[in-house]
Amino acid sequence: MDSIQKNLLEAVAGFHEIPAGAYNIRANGKTDSRNTTATIDIVSKKDKQGIDIIIKPGTKNESVHIPVLLSESGLEEMVYNDFHIGDDCDVTIIAGCGIHNGGDKASRHDGIHSFFVGRNSHVRYIEKHYGQGDGMGEKIMNPTTVVELQSGSFMEMDTVQIKGVDSTERVTRAKLGDDAKLVIKEKIMTHGKQTAKTSFTVDMDGEGSSTDVVSRSVAKDDSHQIFYSQINGNNKCSGHTECDAIIIDNASVSAIPEITANHIDASLIHEAAIGKIAGEQLIKLMTLGLTEKEAEEQIISGFLK
Repeated sequence: MDSIQKNLLEAVAGFHEIPAGAYNIRANGKTDSRNTTATIDIVSKKDKQGIDIIIKPGTKNESVHIPVLLSESGLEEMVYNDFHIGDDCDVTIIAGCGIHNGGDKASRHDGIHSFFVGRNSHVRYIEKHYGQGDGMGEKIMNPTTVVELQSGSFMEMDTVQIKGVDSTERVTRAKLGDDAKLVIKEKIMTHGKQTAKTSFTVDMDGEGSSTDVVSRSVAKDDSHQIFYSQINGNNKCSGHTECDAIIIDNASVSAIPEITANHIDASLIHEAAIGKIAGEQLIKLMTLGLTEKEAEEQIISGFLK
């Protein structure tokens, strides 16, 4: 792994060296390194690019790292990763994709992550996207996440687009069983002429199921974002979806929250707010000695924290 790939690895996965526990590091379309444990197995698919991650029932306090790194300009790939998580587990999964493009051809990573979460299991899923490089080629990422939660299970998704991604379409689809809960926290920043589209569809099929989908985003320069969420209450359940966005310069943001109650005991709420940074916020920070740009950056950092 060269220095560029190591920098990408730190940006999307938060570590300099190979982590402890189970991991699969993919670099420029190939498996760079892999490790399994007594309770977590990682197997390459035979019919297409991707891996199966098998987490045995009862696995507690373990983690899996599966970062993807692209440093060759013009490389495009499609990867399928399936997570089979047994009953009564408590695990953290750290994914993410980092692209360095120093050439004039587009580099693109598309991935479909499918989660099959067993009964009474707790899963935290962290996904970061990051782009860098001074080439003219685009950095494109299109992640799809498919979630099936069995009864009593809980999954928290924390997804972040750090910076440098020219185009992204993020799709999440989920089905929830009895007493299952899904929490999604999305953070996105775009600038220049970048575009970002996110789409969430959650079907609460089980009695007592619930979901909370929250997106916070900042759009700068001439960038454009679209947020779409569809929450379907198909049983006695509770659901909430929220989009908060800040626009700066000539950027634009569209928020389209949709809730559908198909059961008399479905309780659903949607919220959306889009606006600029309030002038009094800037003035207050500038009186403390910050420049206008520094004050703006401080507000954005706090908003996306």
